[in-house]
Amino acid sequence: MPVAGRILKRLVVGRPLGSDRLGETLLPKRIALPVFASDALSSVAYAPDEIFLTLSLAGIGAYAFSWKVGLAVAVVMLVVVASYRQNVHAYPSGGGDYEVATTNLGATAGLTVASALLVDYVLTVAVSISSASQYAASAIPALKGHEAVAAVIAVAVLTAMNLRGVRESGSAFAIPTYIFMAAIIGMSLWGFVRFAFGDLPNVESAQFTVQPQSAYEGGLATLAGFFLILRAFSSGCAALTGVEAISNGVPAFQKPKSRNAATTLAWLGAIAVTMLLSILALAHFTHLVFVDPNDTGELLLNGQSGVVGPDGTVLFPGGESYSQDPVIGQLAKAIFDHFSPAFYLVAAATGVILVLAANTAFNGFPVLGSILGRDGYLPRQLHTRGDRLAFSNGIITLALMASILIVAFDAQVTRLIQLYIVGVFVSFTTSQFGMIRHWNRLLRTASGAEARRMQRARVINGLGAGICGLVLVVVLLTKFVKGAWIAIAAMVVLFLLMRAIKKHYTAVAAELAPDDDSTDVVLPSRVHALVLVSKIHRPTLRALAYARATRPSYLEGISVNVDPEDTAALQAEWDRRGIPVPLKSLDSPYREITRPVIDYVRSIRRDSPRDVVMVYIPEYVVGHWWEQLLHNQSALRLKARLLFMQGVMVASVPWQLQSSEGFEEKLEGRMGGPAPGAVRRGPKPPGGTS
Repeated sequence: MPVAGRILKRLVVGRPLGSDRLGETLLPKRIALPVFASDALSSVAYAPDEIFLTLSLAGIGAYAFSWKVGLAVAVVMLVVVASYRQNVHAYPSGGGDYEVATTNLGATAGLTVASALLVDYVLTVAVSISSASQYAASAIPALKGHEAVAAVIAVAVLTAMNLRGVRESGSAFAIPTYIFMAAIIGMSLWGFVRFAFGDLPNVESAQFTVQPQSAYEGGLATLAGFFLILRAFSSGCAALTGVEAISNGVPAFQKPKSRNAATTLAWLGAIAVTMLLSILALAHFTHLVFVDPNDTGELLLNGQSGVVGPDGTVLFPGGESYSQDPVIGQLAKAIFDHFSPAFYLVAAATGVILVLAANTAFNGFPVLGSILGRDGYLPRQLHTRGDRLAFSNGIITLALMASILIVAFDAQVTRLIQLYIVGVFVSFTTSQFGMIRHWNRLLRTASGAEARRMQRARVINGLGAGICGLVLVVVLLTKFVKGAWIAIAAMVVLFLLMRAIKKHYTAVAAELAPDDDSTDVVLPSRVHALVLVSKIHRPTLRALAYARATRPSYLEGISVNVDPEDTAALQAEWDRRGIPVPLKSLDSPYREITRPVIDYVRSIRRDSPRDVVMVYIPEYVVGHWWEQLLHNQSALRLKARLLFMQGVMVASVPWQLQSSEGFEEKLEGRMGGPAPGAVRRGPKPPGGTS
């Protein structure tokens, strides 16, 4: 890596940490809350929007159900939090829903949960960052139309911060998260105070009336109205995403891990429910109106119908226009109409928390990917920690997948939200049924107070399983045709892919397992060594010397006769130097290099199947990428063919060109120590390269 690249990496990632410092990365509760709960806490920035957007289809009268929908979401939230407090105590290893389902319901259930969670983590990043870009565009007009670009840049910044390590990213995100909580709760308290004294103004959108769509002209008492309420409820359940991240992140907590994780879950539930219900209540008090340009498209102002454009701006026939702010933005502008700095604080804190909300996924996805990599369901590289003891490969994978989604859906939250929460409720429901099986198994041998505690836990998990299962059905019924089928299809594809990876790893392990009578440990009868010779130069002489030092049973040099004059000159020079190794020239009537060598090696193996053929290939070591294009091409092609032949081994004999001088020191500088393998190689021989 060039010097500039190494400096940039250190600036972004920081100095590498030794494995013995893993304990220093563990999180206290005050840091774990913003790290793992920012997703669920930030949902108050878009869950109320989605509830109002959905209810607006039935006209302004449907808004009366907003607080009731919010109350139902809050009940589900509290039940899920109580259920997951049992999970973190029973399974503190960090496998979360995946481990619960696998242990109690089998590998297929565990893999179903894993695929659902991985998809949901990607959607968490895409939805949160897209929502943040929409908030930023409402505050900075220059960003209008460039929300997707801004969102991808935000993902890149978040990725860099997480590559520095869990504790570092958590410390950086703690202050903005706490500011957001203080801003929303403070705004809510001041709004309630003003409402109690009759001083709470209406929001700007209160002047509008929403025209109901034809399907809902009969009101919400019809079957269509009932399904609309269910759809609003399923959209509001986006507030529950992120709860499962704490159960996946228990190993990142300081000891006692389970107790600290359970306490953090309780904090999360209390704060999220308080903020969500406060926002919905204030929206009801201020007569807030919020419509979806993709679904409804009409606002009525003084009897005139306004058309909502793709950017959310409402255009009226008289030339008037109105730009819709998100729910929190409208409330903050009304509640702090006398103190604009507070409005800007709320707007800024909300935009920042939506970016930071993705941090929950950046902690959950890599840990789950690491566990799946360890179990052989995903590439093993995901189980490897990076320089800062974070699962770097998982972090980068998540960032790439989320960026693709953001670009594909143009950072439009309303479109992305339809794919959302399906996966999380699949994992909620499955894990709670797994916990019921867990308690049933333990109760067979439990008695007394311990048995009563387990029975209470089973009741809590049973209630969680029932409610989550009901919500999952509602989500599937109301969101499937709206886009949830895409998320389900992605889960199925990921499930099948992980099964295929596991099958591959299992097959490879079985193939590589040694038998008691394995022929791999039997010494070959002879070693037939070949040195590839193109011309007599220093790399060739070094390869010959190394081959002779291994004392094979038989050693010969081989060249390919492409040009008879060159071959004759090579043989004459060989004889003149008195090289004590026979040189064999292989005919090549079609001027090929690789095929004659391959055919000759095959003939040796055919004549002596118990012999091992060892092929030494002189190879240049270059310092620039473009030099690689000019050298070693024949060697690479030949090596690629020989590696697939049984009983054949290949050794590259390196010759360092001048352009590669100093490259080892560069590697040592990049690694912060000796280059890979330097300790095993030992010191360089004096006076030359090794």
